[in-house]
Amino acid sequence: MLFLGWLTPSIPAWADFTGQVVGVSDGDTITVLHQGVGERVRLSGIDCPEKGQPFGNRAKQLTSALAFGKSVTIVGGSRDRYGRTIGDVRLPDGRHLTHALVEAGLCWWYRHYAPANAALAQLERDARAEKRGLWADPHPIPPWEWRRQHVANAAAYSKPNPNPETPSPP
Repeated sequence: MLFLGWLTPSIPAWADFTGQVVGVSDGDTITVLHQGVGERVRLSGIDCPEKGQPFGNRAKQLTSALAFGKSVTIVGGSRDRYGRTIGDVRLPDGRHLTHALVEAGLCWWYRHYAPANAALAQLERDARAEKRGLWADPHPIPPWEWRRQHVANAAAYSKPNPNPETPSPP
């Protein structure tokens, strides 16, 4: 029997579950109680502005207002490279948290990871057309570009300055 159990694939830790939201890291990452343990969940199909980036705080505030302290259902199927569950978060009233964020113009539809998500595509088109949230900015910087710029700047700061007579990069 033990041998058969060993061959039988177990249910992955990221199978659908319901739990209370006990933390909001940023607009697209929350912590949900799952079997008594906080599980970090990355919202599927979107990318919100980062902390310190324009609209990053507003995205986090909306996520907190809609989900913090509430019982949500996570529908997922994978983990990201940081070990977070990637999932669709369903609010108690049945709405999708990702849809609310895209509709408010507080994130990008993440085409690379959700290319076939027609609902997110339409919600983003509508938010852009109506200049909601970050789409009011004529040149919003996508979070993946913002992260790349800030990682490059951080790397420049961390390199030792070979010539102490000249200042390090700004």
